[in-house]
Amino acid sequence: MLGLMQDRPLLISSLLDHAARNHAGSRIVSARPDGSLVRHSWPEIAARAAQLAHALAARGVQRGERIATLAWNEHHHLEAYYGISAMGAVLHTVNPRLFPGQIAFILADAEDTHLLVDPTLLAGAAALADQLPPSLRAIIVMGSEADIPADCPLRGRFELLAQESLIAGQPTQFDWPELDERSASSLCYTSGTTGEPKGVLYSHRSTVIHAISTLQKDCFAIGAADVVMPVVPMFHVNAWGIPYSAAAAGASLVLPGAKLDPASLHRLIEEEGVTFSAGVPTIWTALLNWLRAEPGRRFAAPPRLVVGGTALPTAINAGFLKEYGVSILHAWGMTEISPLGTTNARKPENAGWDEDRFLDYARKQGRPLFGVELRIRDGAGAEIPHDGTAFGELEVRGPWAAAAYFNRPGDAAFTADGWFRTGDVVTMDELGCIEIVDRAKDVIKSGGEWISSITLENLIMGHPAVQEAAVIAMAHPKWDERPLLLVQPKPGMAPTAEEILAYYEGKVAKWWIPDAVEFVESLPHTATGKLWKADLKTRYKGRVAG
Repeated sequence: MLGLMQDRPLLISSLLDHAARNHAGSRIVSARPDGSLVRHSWPEIAARAAQLAHALAARGVQRGERIATLAWNEHHHLEAYYGISAMGAVLHTVNPRLFPGQIAFILADAEDTHLLVDPTLLAGAAALADQLPPSLRAIIVMGSEADIPADCPLRGRFELLAQESLIAGQPTQFDWPELDERSASSLCYTSGTTGEPKGVLYSHRSTVIHAISTLQKDCFAIGAADVVMPVVPMFHVNAWGIPYSAAAAGASLVLPGAKLDPASLHRLIEEEGVTFSAGVPTIWTALLNWLRAEPGRRFAAPPRLVVGGTALPTAINAGFLKEYGVSILHAWGMTEISPLGTTNARKPENAGWDEDRFLDYARKQGRPLFGVELRIRDGAGAEIPHDGTAFGELEVRGPWAAAAYFNRPGDAAFTADGWFRTGDVVTMDELGCIEIVDRAKDVIKSGGEWISSITLENLIMGHPAVQEAAVIAMAHPKWDERPLLLVQPKPGMAPTAEEILAYYEGKVAKWWIPDAVEFVESLPHTATGKLWKADLKTRYKGRVAG
């Protein structure tokens, strides 16, 4: 017997329609490169998204056709998010921080037909002109005719259009098609630091379910009265789904553009009354250091922050909470799971813990959201005990987890029984909370035992002279591998190797303490802001301990 309920498809267009119809008082604030702000409402964004959809349809764009964007967090990008997916085409967000060869590969792999480019990124796109795929018919600059230089090298090689001219005069209403909710909606590629990037093809259904799930109290906890600022880029896993979550809640959005320096972000938080923001640890670490630089810098109303990407050191979390009243929720996810998988919110079992005890615990990546299932297996394929000590590789499944990669059937990352192998090595404690102790490819195997490079990095970040640190393996004639610690000191500080290594004493087993320390001016990062371990391993490939 089936239930007697209406069957309405879960579509991205429904999120936009809901926000425009029921939350006209919420605002969309977009920062321009010169610092000025552009303001819209949800109904205005819906109207402009409809105009874009009409313009693309008039150009012959069909359902399932991939339309790429090379852009920051601003209103033209938001309009593309909704206009492209809602008409039945596929939004393909491209990370402008990737290497040129990777961008060219991604555009060719997706077979994009149109590329929407932020004016500030037009020169970079022009430099790729010889590598752009033959499928590309037009480049649309996300602005006016004045944003396209007369001597732009793309002229004559591609049809070059201005988005404002393209949508001018188009109808502001679009009869959004009632698609199959399993239709493809957007496409994101992994960073590709250990090989070619891989595409993850999301559906309308997965996107809407993910958006609704993130609204729960133990995740983003966004409501209509919130002012939401996604610092995480809209080209990276759809800004963790926040543009969709905000529409589902009817919240206001503040889109910070390309300027993500602490002063610019603080200004937006204060002037626009931001109540919630999300970003990677490097962003929040820089903001905390900026706040501390002058005693008078504060928040009139401290926002709630979410951090993801890599673990936030306890010292940074504690600094925000104790000095500025800012609480930070640790979340974990991946491109392959849309991306949210876990959050580290309190449970009844630790609700009574004091502040310091929970701050130490908050370094962990958390417990699964409803809909996400986790499985952790050791090298023999057996599930590990949930004792917070045993290691294993994390596998995931759920309604917003990938079942395969785009154009790559049979990839080994997916198990025969339908789980996605994350490549993260984790523990799980008795409360169901996971802690990533390393990537499977980064864990240091010393004498048959594992050493977590991430644990060593997080601990040393508490040293007052350390700006950033990375731990990689170096060869050892007896133990196979031993940890090498690379330290970027804070400006004006010159710690010794002995001082650095002494900081580990009493915090980890003696055999975990790195064999050597090297001081560096800077550490490399991937296009998504993570430490680029692959580059470091190449640089120090010949290093031998002892």
